[in-house]
Amino acid sequence: MVKCTLQVRDTGYTMMVKRKKEAKQQKKSLLRIVVDKLHLWLGLASGIIVLIVSVTGCLFVFQKEINEKIYHKEIFVTPETKGVLPLSVLRQRAQEALGPDKPVSYITTWKDADRAWEFMTYKGNDTALTYFGTVEYYESVMVNPYTGQVTGIIDYKNNFFSIVKYIHWSLLLNTAYGQPIVGWSTFIFVILLITGLIMWWPKRWTKASRQQSFKIKWKASFKRVNYDLHNVLGFYSLLIALVIALTGMVWSFQWFEATVYAVASGTVTPPQIKQPESVKTAVTVTGDPLDIAFQAALPVLKDAKRIFVYPAAYPTGVNTVGGYKGKETYYGADELKFDQYTGKLLGRRNDTHRNRGEKLINMNYDIHVGAIGGLPGKILAFIVSLICASLPVTGFYVWWGKRKKSKKQLVKPIARLSTVPL
Repeated sequence: MVKCTLQVRDTGYTMMVKRKKEAKQQKKSLLRIVVDKLHLWLGLASGIIVLIVSVTGCLFVFQKEINEKIYHKEIFVTPETKGVLPLSVLRQRAQEALGPDKPVSYITTWKDADRAWEFMTYKGNDTALTYFGTVEYYESVMVNPYTGQVTGIIDYKNNFFSIVKYIHWSLLLNTAYGQPIVGWSTFIFVILLITGLIMWWPKRWTKASRQQSFKIKWKASFKRVNYDLHNVLGFYSLLIALVIALTGMVWSFQWFEATVYAVASGTVTPPQIKQPESVKTAVTVTGDPLDIAFQAALPVLKDAKRIFVYPAAYPTGVNTVGGYKGKETYYGADELKFDQYTGKLLGRRNDTHRNRGEKLINMNYDIHVGAIGGLPGKILAFIVSLICASLPVTGFYVWWGKRKKSKKQLVKPIARLSTVPL
């Protein structure tokens, strides 16, 4: 007698799927298996941080242009034919606006005749946990250089782009706590870029493989488009993304900054720079020493678009006057040191005096935000940062899709009509 039964053979099917998977993996080299696993698990571990850092990087790229629109009345003035007031007078007006408890610590003057001069004050607190505690105040008084009128006070502590910057910098935490998280996530992102390139590299350079590797198939299914966005855009953004990530790591790790310096300069020993000091004497000078120093620096810094001033902050400190050759870049500055009591020039260090390592470290910010390439460089940095923000999202969806597909295959029953003798 024969009995017909319907048998669900989940175990057999599971074993079949497992054998197919193992057979597929056996075709891969050990290196490729390790690369695939690294890319997957490191991507899942760092994805959220990479997304946050990339999005805030996108937002920050054009902060200068947007801030100039928002604070147009404060930043810009009507040019006048008469000369500007002495720097000490403008500083005094700014100090009056701030009050005695917030000393001016940094001054920015402009060669452009339509710009207000900026007098900044800042105080931090390294013991706090979050950004809002670590920054007690961070303000700038904008002063019309022709009239001495205060055009406005900008609260940078609560400025949108300052908050964006510190999310990018340390996730709004104290730098000591937040920056290592961002730094190691960036380090992992560098590994992801390298392993991603290995995974992207076609086994054979055929016409079909080139189309799959270099083109997005927009008319395909959503899963395929998502895969192409991750695969193809990841490849095109690779080099710039690496530059952005590596320049970010310079700030996060002293060992990495030292490595960059050593590679660029050819030495691990930084130059010994003698720091001059001011000496208080009984000699009287005509005029304010800060004005004397500033006026002496102007012809020396004739090619500078912006001139910055660090007033002396302690009894032996000096007045530092320097010039940036670009309107928004910070590399290539020449600096002069002046006695705070007499206005006498005590020392000078031009950009040409720096070695290659120092120059590269000084360029780090401008490279990181793309400003070193002007507006095209900033646009490129914006686009690549946007792509970097998309990679954790598209990568997660690729993994999630494969995971769901694998689960469906493992639980899929196989119905068979079998004849079993009694």
